[in-house]
Amino acid sequence: MKHTSPAPASAPRRSALARLGATLVAPWLTCVPGLAHAQSSQTATRAQFLAVWRQSGGVLLIRHAATESGVGDPPGFVIGQCRTQRNLSEAGRQASRQLGAWLQAQSFKPDAVRSSQWCRCQDTARLAFGAYEDWPALNSTFAGQGDATAQQLALRERLQALPAGRTEVWVTHQVIMTGLTGAYPGLGEGFLVDRQGRLLARGDLAG
Repeated sequence: MKHTSPAPASAPRRSALARLGATLVAPWLTCVPGLAHAQSSQTATRAQFLAVWRQSGGVLLIRHAATESGVGDPPGFVIGQCRTQRNLSEAGRQASRQLGAWLQAQSFKPDAVRSSQWCRCQDTARLAFGAYEDWPALNSTFAGQGDATAQQLALRERLQALPAGRTEVWVTHQVIMTGLTGAYPGLGEGFLVDRQGRLLARGDLAG
């Protein structure tokens, strides 16, 4: 279901990503260890990153923004009923809005935004990007929910089939991002991944 609110990489592409360096910090990306250090300012580095993403495409995985206290969801959790779930805190809502405003200021809009059906993911997607599409493959598999094997397979199939140059954002949960990349994201953290699901860059969207 699509929601609307009013408001394989080549060697040259991998080299371009590497040149972005380990100083991609504010507001939401920091390169993983092993990439070369860039000499540009933070603003220039962000611009370089977006230029590469626009040119080569790829998927930015985002763990939902900061939430109210707790782990998992309360007893009686129901998909589609936000009052039964652990939802975004005001800080998480603000961080999501700030991410959207920054991207808008760069005149950048991803080709697609997909979200878990959990309200905290949907709200992150809506506040940051306006329009998004539910994708059950991004749903949480925490504490035995869902089908982790089938969902990971669907994610990898989609990554491998991604058309050249296409940019997508997937808003999801820690367990999904860790299952795909082997890395543990914080609340609101973004992972840039290639078509094999390998982690190219990571960072905090709150900035």
